[in-house]
Amino acid sequence: MRRALPLMIQGTHSDAGKSLIATALCRIFTEDGKLTSPFKSQNMSLNSYVTVDGLEIGRAQGVQAEAAGIVATTDMNPILIKPSREYESQIVVHGKPYRTMKAGQYRTEFYEKGKQIIQDAYNRLSEIYDCIVIEGAGSPAEINLNDRELVNMRVARMANAPVVLVGDIDRGGVFASLVGTLQLIDPLDRERVVGVIINKFRGDIRLLEPGLDWFHDYTGIPVLGVMPYLDNLNIEAEDSLALSSYSRNRNTGKAIDIAVIALSRMSNFTDIDPFTVEIDCHVRLVRSVEELGEPDLIILPGSKNTIEDLIELLNKDMVKAIVELSQGKRTSIFGICGGYQMLGEQIEDPHGVETTIKAIEGIGLLPVRTVLTTDKSTIRSKGRIDFDTSLISVEGYEIHMGRTTLSIEAESFVQVFHEDQVHMDGCKIGDSVIGTYFHGIFHNDEFRTAYLNVIRRRKGIQELSPDDTIHYSELRNQDFVRLAAAAREHIDMVALQQAMEQFQGKGMVKK
Repeated sequence: MRRALPLMIQGTHSDAGKSLIATALCRIFTEDGKLTSPFKSQNMSLNSYVTVDGLEIGRAQGVQAEAAGIVATTDMNPILIKPSREYESQIVVHGKPYRTMKAGQYRTEFYEKGKQIIQDAYNRLSEIYDCIVIEGAGSPAEINLNDRELVNMRVARMANAPVVLVGDIDRGGVFASLVGTLQLIDPLDRERVVGVIINKFRGDIRLLEPGLDWFHDYTGIPVLGVMPYLDNLNIEAEDSLALSSYSRNRNTGKAIDIAVIALSRMSNFTDIDPFTVEIDCHVRLVRSVEELGEPDLIILPGSKNTIEDLIELLNKDMVKAIVELSQGKRTSIFGICGGYQMLGEQIEDPHGVETTIKAIEGIGLLPVRTVLTTDKSTIRSKGRIDFDTSLISVEGYEIHMGRTTLSIEAESFVQVFHEDQVHMDGCKIGDSVIGTYFHGIFHNDEFRTAYLNVIRRRKGIQELSPDDTIHYSELRNQDFVRLAAAAREHIDMVALQQAMEQFQGKGMVKK
């Protein structure tokens, strides 16, 4: 039976750069002619990806599959955990909601079932692919959780994979975090660690070299590479910690000020990424009325708990401020998914999907009402938008638990084509207030340009012509190439390949 060569990337903590390193390796192995798949057994993320068959996985594995030039499947991320309330998460198994569980329940009631789901998914991938790049989560040294963990060393043992440990030097203390992690993991698991990668390095490498030599002498484990800090990579992040890279300052240098409301339970925040490549746009996260100011565009993003996030906005007087700015006619408002639901007149939760609150008034800028439902819509769709005198074709995806109905006089936003069916999505009041369930809407270059041109026209600044449109997907593919090239230059790929081959020649080490 065919067995893939696995390699596992673990980190000293969340946001150390595991996902990006794994993405680079998926691209490199693919460029080298190896059929390669990503794998993350269990993913905790509110930033998800919809597969072509309408199933939900972690966004990072979807992106890694794209980097590898393959179609993403749920075997690449069989378990997705989506936090919804304090100490409670929705468990998604092979792309579909399984049940909502508290952390203690998950560890006691789901552990054995989860382990088998993971093993079966990995085995299926191993029979198809030449290489599997496995991504861990958090840290393998979380000693309070390691007796029943399902995402780090237990998966490395399951796949008999060598492990590379990634540390983030940009945070400081990288040698302490690497050494501390190695000392806290089981000695047999430590034998799996074939090397470490120091990530996000800025400066003169000669100043770091004494530390690299000391690390090897002290631990006996080689530093396989020092990855430079790569600015402006248009590759979607998965961990919400990456949101810290967005500005919180009001723009003073660019013409268009875009304020994204930083919801506590924000989901699919990659919807805003394409604005960062527009040369006249400044994107910032806003957490308070004082930070809001008078932006040209306010985006209300998706939420895993729309009602509780809306209550927070009400308590912060953010709702009042948004309404006042909308009335001033100088600020456009755009809501996506949960943000769309908030912009309506009312949200009902008769089944207690999100809270015990049965109904709450919305912001009231769109004539729509939403009823939260126990079933979940996850589809990839194409559509058409009649916007600013043009018919624009778009592609995107939906992930939501709720049905939104428009009042009789309301105007829909997108005509959606899914399989053999056509339905209308979203609602708009001219171009000033728009809401939609269509995630990825701004990844559509023609629509994004047309939408921003309305704002440019209102402000009296230069509009972009079709020839000047920035093609976000092309930029992202270029960055896959740039990321892979940097990894080839700075990581010892020969040593990694040798470790992968050597480990598959060994017997299993400890279940």
